[in-house]
Amino acid sequence: MSALVENWPALLAGLGTTLLVLVTSAVGALVLGTLVVVARVSPVPVLRAAAFGYVQVLVNVPLLALLLLAVFALPDAGLLAPLTLTAIIVLTVYEAAYVAEALRSGINTVPRGQVEASRALGFTLSQTLRLVVVPQAARAVVQPLGNVLIALLMNTALAATVGVVELTSAVNKVNLVQAEPIPIFGAAGLVYMALALVIGLGAGRIEKRVAIRR
Repeated sequence: MSALVENWPALLAGLGTTLLVLVTSAVGALVLGTLVVVARVSPVPVLRAAAFGYVQVLVNVPLLALLLLAVFALPDAGLLAPLTLTAIIVLTVYEAAYVAEALRSGINTVPRGQVEASRALGFTLSQTLRLVVVPQAARAVVQPLGNVLIALLMNTALAATVGVVELTSAVNKVNLVQAEPIPIFGAAGLVYMALALVIGLGAGRIEKRVAIRR
């Protein structure tokens, strides 16, 4: 326990980086995932094919491989960025595929009659999606999106493998000096568990508030 007390500034800084990566990646993934699912359901074949390909590639490629590619291969192509920013971009692009799939499952819950009614009223495709489909789909997938966010939280730990000093990396550095793995890694595990519980409970409460009564 003394190792935790003596090194709390470093651990707190690592937690701060984890939260920064989590929040920024979550916002980016939500925005990008929404755009992807809109393309996925659009009547334009090229957009549908591009969105389908995007999702299939991202859900079938390991996140670690993407992180290593971004950190070690992109600089050779002249694309340089800070490690934390690189990790945020990769996590955003990766998790957006799962956000898109969650939203697509929500779109399938919207009654087809509502879409047809909006067309009969003269709504354009963008108006139908923006005013009728997406709001209802988002309500229906609050809990699945919460699960995606929890997965994103756990995936932030992989940023340590490419040099980002987030919570897992900070904990490992402290353990290399203090050699007390049980209390150090145990405390980190409890922090991750607490954050996951907050996300899960928060998603559950939001789901109850915005649930569509049919």
